[in-house]
Amino acid sequence: MASPLTIRPVLTKRDRKIFVDLPFRLYRDDPNWVPPLKGEALGLITPEKNGWYSHAKAQLFLAEQDGRVVGRISAHIDTLALEMPAERGFGPGTGFWGLMDAENEEQFTALIAAAEGWLREQGMTRAIGPVSQSVWEEPGLLIEGYDHPPTVMMGHAKPEYRGWVERAGYLPVKTLYTYDLPISDGFPPIVNRIVASGEKNPRIRIREVDKSKFMEEAEIILGILNDAWSDNWGFIPLTEPEIKDIGVKLKPIVFNDLIRIAEVDGRPVAFMITLPDLNEAIKPLNGNLLPFGWAKLLLWLRRPKARTMRVPLMGVLKEFQSTRLASQLAFMMIEYIRRPSVARYGASRAEIGWVLDDNQGMRSIADAIDSKINKVYQVYAKTL
Repeated sequence: MASPLTIRPVLTKRDRKIFVDLPFRLYRDDPNWVPPLKGEALGLITPEKNGWYSHAKAQLFLAEQDGRVVGRISAHIDTLALEMPAERGFGPGTGFWGLMDAENEEQFTALIAAAEGWLREQGMTRAIGPVSQSVWEEPGLLIEGYDHPPTVMMGHAKPEYRGWVERAGYLPVKTLYTYDLPISDGFPPIVNRIVASGEKNPRIRIREVDKSKFMEEAEIILGILNDAWSDNWGFIPLTEPEIKDIGVKLKPIVFNDLIRIAEVDGRPVAFMITLPDLNEAIKPLNGNLLPFGWAKLLLWLRRPKARTMRVPLMGVLKEFQSTRLASQLAFMMIEYIRRPSVARYGASRAEIGWVLDDNQGMRSIADAIDSKINKVYQVYAKTL
């Protein structure tokens, strides 16, 4: 007979390490789980190392039974989400939970009750999850697409989690899609004609970013992003501390020919970011850079070869979004990035996303280039 289940808060550095280590045991037999680098995972939950904490707070919990840790969860509040208009998804009284894992449903139910209890104590009236921890990290629970590994910065989960969440009283509030796209042989003729037409337009310029001017280029992209995504469900602008953190994390996998800025009459109006799938390089490391993992990763970063490219972000200024020019710029950036992805990096497929279920413009572009939905993530909500 199992001993009583105990839920306790994470209070120490050792607790945080235990929190990070747990998924390595729970997913060790799952061939499609990608072990994160433990240092990165620790940084995510350490306030001194994560700029997100400049406008947020969190409480982590561990579940213990029979003398061992059997589950974990994070409860958190983002002050910027509280300031958001409710029609954009969050708003006053909205808290979050995420980073959830457990051996069984009883443990999960106790963990989510602890997270909900903490949120209530903080005055929250609604819980949304999973969001781990910022919406810019890994929002949503994987509900379709368990049969292949996630790409960099996307989440994985056990199939049974969906039932556990829904039986805990949570209802779907937003669906996120990723799209699988073969890129070796190019795109349909109509897309190629649109690209060729744009190449003849002297007003349009599709340029590479200049990594030597990293912060200047980032400022341009963030300016477009904040305008393009401002009405999207769940959009929270990145703060200065977060931008610095993201710069440190992503700069090693930023390559000039994989990130494009579209200019019209010399004005930046759109961008597309593509990243080689770092997960392909870190999966064999099993979370550890020592003793030789760092050398293997460094070698890969110097001359990356990746089967998959991920497109995490694309944006067009709102004033252009209802025009033909928007889709033309998107197709041009996609094609201009496709070429070096295949020729230089050896990629044969790309993954686009995540894409909100109501983002008809992006979904239409994905359909036009013959991409197919390969993973579905669900975000849930519950009144507390």
